[in-house]
Amino acid sequence: MERPLNVACLQTRPMPDFDTALVEAVLLAKEAVKQGAEFIALPEYCGGLKTDGGAITPPFSSEDKHPVLLGLQDFAKANRVVMLIGSVATPGPDQKIRNRSFLIDKQGAIAGVYDKIHMFDIQLSDTEVYRESARVSAGDTAVVTDMGFANVGQTVCYDLRFPELYRQLAKNGAEILATPAAFTKKTGQAHWHVLNRARAIENGAFVIAPCAIGPIDGGGECYGHSLIINPWGEIVAQGSDRPGVVQATIDLAEVAAARAKIPSLMHDRPFVIQTDLTVDVA
Repeated sequence: MERPLNVACLQTRPMPDFDTALVEAVLLAKEAVKQGAEFIALPEYCGGLKTDGGAITPPFSSEDKHPVLLGLQDFAKANRVVMLIGSVATPGPDQKIRNRSFLIDKQGAIAGVYDKIHMFDIQLSDTEVYRESARVSAGDTAVVTDMGFANVGQTVCYDLRFPELYRQLAKNGAEILATPAAFTKKTGQAHWHVLNRARAIENGAFVIAPCAIGPIDGGGECYGHSLIINPWGEIVAQGSDRPGVVQATIDLAEVAAARAKIPSLMHDRPFVIQTDLTVDVA
C-alpha cells in the first residue's frame, strides 16, 4: 500500500540575526505550503548563524523566548504542517550553547528534540578553520520520533560522517533520516551527495537533507544543494546554489520494499578486531 508524503526542503541563507532568519524561513515555507507540502524541513542554524575567527557564534535564546522557534511553531499550527527546524542555538552548560534540532507537529507542539552529537572541529586550510566545540556543547542522545506518517531519526550536519549513528537510528525504527546542514562549500562539493546517498542505501531509508546556501557573516560559505533521497539511494529532488524550495512527493512504502530486497539491518554480526599487524613470512 502506498504511503505518499509531500516533502519540502527550504534552502535558506545563513542569516546573522533572528529577524532576517525568520522572514526568509516563512517566505519559503509559504511557497512550500502552496505546493502542497505536508512535511517542511529547514537547515542547520536556520535560526541565525555567524562566525568569528573560526568559532561558530549564532544568535541564541531559550526555547520559550526564541523568536524563530516560536514563529515556526505558529506557522506549523496555522498551516497544519509538520516541520523540522534543522537547528537553532539555545543556552547550554558551561557558558556554551546547544546546536538543537526540533520536530514540530501539526498543532505547533514540539514532538522531538535532538542536540547535535558530533562537533565540527576542522582545519580545511591555513585560513579556513572551524571550532564548533569552542562555543557549542555536544549532545549525547540519539532520537527517533513517531510523527504519525513515519518514524523520523534526527541528526545534524557533521553527524553525517558517522554512519553508526544512522545505523542505530534505522535499527530503532527510523524510516526518514533527517540531515539538516550548513555544510561548507568546500566539503559539500567533495562529499555532500555521496555521504547522504550512502546513509540512505546503508539503512534503506529516505534521507531528507536541507542545506543552507551562501556566505556566512564573519566568514565561510554554505554549499546548498539540498537533497531528497529514496531508500535505494536515488536522488528524488535536489537544490542548486540559490535559495529556494526543493520539493517532492515520496512514497514511504519504499522503505519496507528496499529493506525486504536487501535486509542488511538484520545481518549485522559481532566481530573482533585483530590489532597485531606483524606478518609472519617464515
